Amino acid sequence: MVATQATLLKNGTIIDGTDRPGWVGDLLLAGERIVALAAPGAIDPALFAGLELQTIDCTDRVIAPGFIDVHTHDDAAAIDAPDMLPKLSQGVTTVIVGNCGISLAPMVTDAPAAPLSLLGQRQFRHARMADYARAVDAAQPGVNVAALLGHTALRMRHLPELGRPATASERAAMAADMQEAMDAGALGLSSGVFYKEAYAADLTELTELASVAARNGGVYATHIRDELAGILPALQEAALTARQAGLPLVLSHHKCAGASNWGRTRQTLPLIESLAQGQPISLDVYPYTAGSTVLRTDLVDGVIDILITGSQPHPEMVGRYLKDIAREWDTTEQAACDRLQPGGACYFQMREDDVERVIAHPLSMIGSDGLPHDERPHPRLWGAFPRVLACYWREKGLLRLEEAIHKMTGLSAQRFRIGERGRLAAGHMADVVVFDPARVRDTASYEKPVQFSEGIEQVWVNGVLSYTAEGRATGARAGRFIRRQATPPA
Repeated sequence: MVATQATLLKNGTIIDGTDRPGWVGDLLLAGERIVALAAPGAIDPALFAGLELQTIDCTDRVIAPGFIDVHTHDDAAAIDAPDMLPKLSQGVTTVIVGNCGISLAPMVTDAPAAPLSLLGQRQFRHARMADYARAVDAAQPGVNVAALLGHTALRMRHLPELGRPATASERAAMAADMQEAMDAGALGLSSGVFYKEAYAADLTELTELASVAARNGGVYATHIRDELAGILPALQEAALTARQAGLPLVLSHHKCAGASNWGRTRQTLPLIESLAQGQPISLDVYPYTAGSTVLRTDLVDGVIDILITGSQPHPEMVGRYLKDIAREWDTTEQAACDRLQPGGACYFQMREDDVERVIAHPLSMIGSDGLPHDERPHPRLWGAFPRVLACYWREKGLLRLEEAIHKMTGLSAQRFRIGERGRLAAGHMADVVVFDPARVRDTASYEKPVQFSEGIEQVWVNGVLSYTAEGRATGARAGRFIRRQATPPA
């Protein structure tokens, strides 16, 4: 692509995604690439000679790599709602889909069952990862899309009954789909053995599929079997799966859920550190004390608050708390949950000190885990990344600014083997965000979850200005399906 235009970002604080100290300087974009970074006024004019040059004064602003949301369920949203405003408005330029064992490929169905229904009721039309990649490129989403292949989707495709481990022939069929996905550029395998549809999978089943990803330079990301009382053996199982398969492990949305589990990050994080001495392990985290998933009676303990985000039989109850619905119906919370299903909810399962420990941990990356198809989504869908900056950097001082950006950019690109992104460097793709460090903050709340964040001023995706604070989306959609890099970026 021959560049005809260039953009010079001047006098900003450049935080390059590597965790190195920021510095004041200029950055030049031309076409889809970063061309140069230098001290103020030091970029050679010959680099943009003959190009139509736009200059933006970034004094008192931060220039950073576009954020990478490592944990999303945007698989269908990237096609159905390709403007991707919930992510662009946070400064996110790349999303990783297919998490928790849940992916569009390789399923073809008109009636997706839970948990695949978290991706909505449409778009299950992709029998291969290559088909999904083509659909993403045809939709031209506002952000880049990288994909994991979901283990639960594989089970639903190949197992006539889900309450047992896969047979040898079923494992072979799933492995063939796994290889096709890796050939199409998938990042690796994800699992969600927390969900009953995958709970019966044994170590042999998981390891054989993860081994296919390993042979192709992929990763294994998992929503572990138990985030409540059995969290320690569940972490051990995940580590054993990845170790036997021979590939890096990513622990999805690490948390200690349930009131009886609060404070146990003092045990889980040292265990993860110990395991990481012998194998590559990282984890992702969202900056909230509530999670969000399908309605499950086993998560109703009578202690935590549960906010209903969707209910097919009782849509009028969306936005209300389960305890209030149970009181109105003169029944137990468990019985009310049964009557509301199928649906979704926010579960206030975590305690803030546990969230803080995970966010501050050097192995953690930031992911939103937002559910774009919820009628009333968790506020993390619109606010996760600015919230990290506002709450955990600026207000609490839990992270240095460079450290916070690293967890959203360079570390994420390295762990998931996404090339030429996540770092501001000459020759890299021009995924760039400019924000006001004094003003950046989330405004989405549980009461009003669909709200633009403040302080995100400009976002470029592949060199195209795609979002501005004044005009919101520019109308340009420059995202694409991006493929796994052969070796981890430095």
